[in-house]
Formats: sequence, C-alpha cells, structure tokens
Amino acid sequence: MAIRTKVNVDPSFPLSSMTDLVFLLLIFFMISSTLINTNALKLLLPKSTNQISTKPEAVVSIKHLLPSNTLLYYVNSTKKSVAFSDIERLLQQQLSETDDPVVSIYADKTAPVGIIVDVMNIAKRNKYKVLLATSPE
Repeated sequence: MAIRTKVNVDPSFPLSSMTDLVFLLLIFFMISSTLINTNALKLLLPKSTNQISTKPEAVVSIKHLLPSNTLLYYVNSTKKSVAFSDIERLLQQQLSETDDPVVSIYADKTAPVGIIVDVMNIAKRNKYKVLLATSPE
C-alpha cells in the first residue's frame, strides 16, 4: 500500500530581494558613469593598435570643419573654441603647478598635420609630454 503525501508548491516568488538587487545595480551604474571622462566633441580620430592608459593633465582638441575648411581649437573640452595664439597661455596657466605635465592632442582625422605639429611644438617649448589620441582598431 503506497502512501501518497500531498505536496503544496507555492508559485509566488519573493520580489523584495530582486528590488534590492536592482537598486544596487542602479547605484553602481550611476556612480561608474560619472567616472567616465568622455570627450564632448565629435572627432573622427585616426585608428591605432597602440593604446596607453596615461591620464593627461590637459587636452587640446582640434576640430576640422570640412565644408568651410576652418579649424576650431578647444582646451580641456571647453564649450567655446579658443584662438590658436591662446593655446600656449592656457596650457601654461593650467600646468604651471604640475611636476610632469602631459598634454593630449585630440585631432580630427582630416586636420592638417602641420597644425598638429604646431601644437606639439608648443608642448615641446614648455617641456610637456605629448600624447596623440587615436581610436582603437
């Protein structure tokens, strides 16, 4: 004679632990998204396989507007462009108290090489290290 036991399975699922997990993930992504330093300018950077993780103290962005063939210069992702003659002064003001200053140059793929070299010469005159930003291949 087989004795059968009645098993009652509760189909409900406790969602309180799931909501805690969702809130923790939300907080994590909110905090980590503020740590990402994105470049505000849309630049078409040249591609390269060499990538380094040195964080520059200053950033010079060169945007090349093809239809009008004009160049816009930005220092440290400011919203307003600066004149080329002001770049050296702005870099000197920002990097005057830095021991080993590093300047990163973000230049459009179509920007003339001569202009990029001119910005590199500004860094060389002031004994700054220079990084040329590229996008990964």
